[in-house]
Order: sequence, then structure tokens, then C-alpha cells
Amino acid sequence: MVAVSSPTIEGGRPTRENPNSRAGRQPPRAGRRSLVRLLPIAPSIVLLALFMVGPVVWAVVVSFTDTALTGRSAREPQWVGLDNYLDLITDRDFPLSLLLTVVFVLGSAVIGQNLVGLGLALLMAKANRGVRAVVGTTVVTAWVLPEIVAAFAAYAYFADDGTLNQLLGAVGIDGANWLYDFPMLAVILANVWRGTAFSMLVYEAALNDVPPEISEAAIVDGAGGAKRLWWVTLPMIRPSIATNLMLITLQTLAVFTLIWVMTKGGPGMASSTLPVFAYQEAFKFQQIGYGSAIAVVMIVVGAIFSIAYIRMLRPERRT
Repeated sequence: MVAVSSPTIEGGRPTRENPNSRAGRQPPRAGRRSLVRLLPIAPSIVLLALFMVGPVVWAVVVSFTDTALTGRSAREPQWVGLDNYLDLITDRDFPLSLLLTVVFVLGSAVIGQNLVGLGLALLMAKANRGVRAVVGTTVVTAWVLPEIVAAFAAYAYFADDGTLNQLLGAVGIDGANWLYDFPMLAVILANVWRGTAFSMLVYEAALNDVPPEISEAAIVDGAGGAKRLWWVTLPMIRPSIATNLMLITLQTLAVFTLIWVMTKGGPGMASSTLPVFAYQEAFKFQQIGYGSAIAVVMIVVGAIFSIAYIRMLRPERRT
């Protein structure tokens, strides 16, 4: 005969024990399991804290001091509060550098790499195997090159006696001194050439995840190629678009080597984005605290772009 436990009587009504309460009485075991699961990624967390969070915190702290490379401020830096940021507001070069940074990010990342990468991904989806191999290899090669190598290649292409002017001269056109007359255009095009492969690969993966039956249904309904792209494909890959935009924006915001090798921020301040401006102030003029304040502004600019892209990732509310 099997003994069956009777339910507990409360207030004249039988009640059953809440199964969740039994699990709730064992927090130590659950906590130990969580710690065990974190052990494999603990080295990554330590490395991220050491090499990413640590420098950011250091830059923020130093931006409130008069730290320098040499002199008394190098030995005994003093706390100056918001003085570095107030100096930035009155610095005539800072607004131009901030504007050039926004132009560089919008031109080479948001518009250039994003749209060219999407166009190449759509081309690769419709092309045959030979075209995909040639285009993929050509585009990805620029991406896998070390940044310093890509920067020297871009410099050789846009220089006054470089490849571009040689090609224009072959057809009877006098080329401009691109790095002097149009420095921002040159570095924007160079960065688009260098970074488009990432966007292309992201969008290739996103397009492969679009169910073909949805596109077929749109074709049956009479939607042409442009309408299918706008009303079907783009809404379905919207999370990938927002993620790609956020990644390439943050990457482009920190571009330094490409611009420094091609123009050194010149002529004058004509191509001096915030990374170049921060480097010059911190190491050329030896004002580490002032350069760190510029770096903090870069972090804020990146955070503003990131917040905008994160909002794009939110699902649309249906009314």
C-alpha cells in the first residue's frame, strides 16, 4: 500500500506546497553553480577590465589634471577640475576637429561602408560563383591588410604623383593634389575602401537568413525588385543594419593611423579628426591631461551614436 501525503490544510482549504519555494530554499547551491559557469570566461573578463575599462577610467581621471610628458606636471600633476574641458570650449581648433570627425564618420561609415557593403552583398547574392569569388577576394583583401600597410597604399594612390593621377594623366586629365586640396575626401574614400568588407560580410549573412518564401510571396503580389528591397528585405535585416552601423561607427571614430599616414591631420587642421587632435595635443605639445579630455569627448560622441543605434534595435510598437 502506497502512502500518499495529504495536502496541508490552511483556513479549511487544502493547499499544495509551492514547488518554487523548494528551489528558493537553496540559494547557496545556485550561487555556486553560477560561479562555476563564470570560471571559463573569467580570464576574458579580467583582460577586458585590464585593457579596456582600465585605460578608459585612467583617461577620465587624467583629464581632470594637468599631467604632462615633461616638467613639474609630469612629476607632480595637479588636480585642475574642469579646466581642460573649459579650455576645449574656447579652443578654436576643437569645434573644427569635432565637425571633421562627424563628417568622417558619416561619410566613410554610415554612408560609405554601410551602403557600399549592402550593395556588394546584394550583388553577391545574385551573381554567379566566379563573380562572387573575384569581388569577395578583392574587397576582403583590403580589409585583412594591416592598417599601416593599407594606409601607405592609400597614400601612394592619392599622392600628387600617385596611381590615381597617373591613371587620369593616361586619359588626358590633369589630376588634383588630392591630399592637399581635398584631404577629407581622400581619407574618407580610403577608409571606405579599407572597411567595406566588414559590412559586406555582415549583410551577406543577414540576407542568407531572409526566408525565400517571403520574397516569393512579394513577387506574386506584384512587387518589383526595389519595392521588395525596401518593404521586405530591409525591414527583416533591420537588427543587422543597426548592429553593423554601431560597430563600423565606433571603429571609424577611432581611426588614427590611416589619417596620420596620409595627411598627418593637414594641411593645417583640414583633416584633423578628434583622434589626431588628441594625439597632437598629448604627444606633440606634451599636454597629456588636455589630450585625455579630448579622448573623453570621443567616448561621449561614440556613446551618442551607440544610443541611437540601440534604439533602432528596439522592436517597433504595434498600435
